[in-house]
Amino acid sequence: MTKHRPLFLEDLVVGAEYRSAEYQLETQDIVDFARRFDPQPFHLDEEAAKNSLFQGLAASGWHTAAITMKLLVDSLPLGSGIIGAGGAIDWPRPTRPGDTLHVVSKIVDIVPSRSKPDRGIVTAECRTINQHGETCQNLVPRLVVLRRTGA
Repeated sequence: MTKHRPLFLEDLVVGAEYRSAEYQLETQDIVDFARRFDPQPFHLDEEAAKNSLFQGLAASGWHTAAITMKLLVDSLPLGSGIIGAGGAIDWPRPTRPGDTLHVVSKIVDIVPSRSKPDRGIVTAECRTINQHGETCQNLVPRLVVLRRTGA
C-alpha cells in the first residue's frame, strides 16, 4: 500500500472519497476470529451454518468491522489517527468465505470544534464492499480530527 501524506482537518472537504486496498477473507480466518470473539455456530461450523438464518458460513459482523478498521487506517491517513467519537453500523448482507473486501469512505460533514480549536468532528460514510459490488457493512463514524496547525 502506498503511504499517503497525513490528512488533517484543514485538508478534508465534504464529498471527498477514499478507496482502500482489498482484503480477501478465507474460511479459516472466519472460524479463527469466531473461536476467539464470537463463538456462534453460524461463524464456526459450515454444516450448522447451512441451517441458520445465514444459510451458510458467515463472518461475524465484528470481524467485518475489524477488517474495515484495518482498511480505513491505510486508506484514510488521518494525522491524528482514526479516533472514533460515536457513530452507527449495520450489516446489510453477510461477509462470506472467499469475499474480497474494500472500503469506500466519503466525507459527509466537517464541524470545527468551538471549545477546542485544535480539532473538529468529521462524519464519514464508509461502505465495506465485496467483489460483487455488494455492501457487507455500512459504518458512519464521527471522527475526532486534529488541525495541522494546532489551532
